[in-house]
Amino acid sequence: MSSGTRYYILANMKRALYIALALLAVFAWRDWRTREIVHPPGVLVPEAPRQAMLDNGGVIEVDGYHLTRRARYGIRARVLSREDYHWGAESDLSPMDLALGWGPMSDQAVLDRIEITQGGRWYFTRYELPAPLPDGAIVRHSGNVHMIPANAGVAAALKRIRKGDIVDARGYLVDVDSDTGFRWRTSLRRDDTGGGSCELMYLESLQIEEGG
Repeated sequence: MSSGTRYYILANMKRALYIALALLAVFAWRDWRTREIVHPPGVLVPEAPRQAMLDNGGVIEVDGYHLTRRARYGIRARVLSREDYHWGAESDLSPMDLALGWGPMSDQAVLDRIEITQGGRWYFTRYELPAPLPDGAIVRHSGNVHMIPANAGVAAALKRIRKGDIVDARGYLVDVDSDTGFRWRTSLRRDDTGGGSCELMYLESLQIEEGG
């Protein structure tokens, strides 16, 4: 093997090593940025979501979708889980679901005993007996919210959310229709389960609280 060939091989090995180290740094930085925030035990969000029904809230037009305002809605809550969506008829309108908890479902001591997952626009909880909370209390103090960002700034804020964040979200609960026949309906209750029990929120403002 000539010295020129050895030099070429060594140079390529060094280049591959630098690329691998750079990729590891990127992945480590991404994992750090998205790491779960763990809080001391105790209820972090004592207040319930705020909802004011609208008799005639009007319609918002968004990229071929017709959003009918059903209620003004504000929620301060702990982020229990986040799921991003890139496929499906509605992913262009609502690219993210947030599982949110308040009251006892914002308490680290409770959440340490509950496995929370999302998928297919659903939110799931699983725990070992004895239950950390009665099922009814879990339902009444948490929910899966389909987020519809009102503008680019809100969409950017959504992307910064991590599990464990305390957020204050404000906007409207909406029903969605389109000329293609697509229909999507929001829940207007905090104690329902099953199909149609998720909130569909047109998100006008989002604050991620400091201290996470």
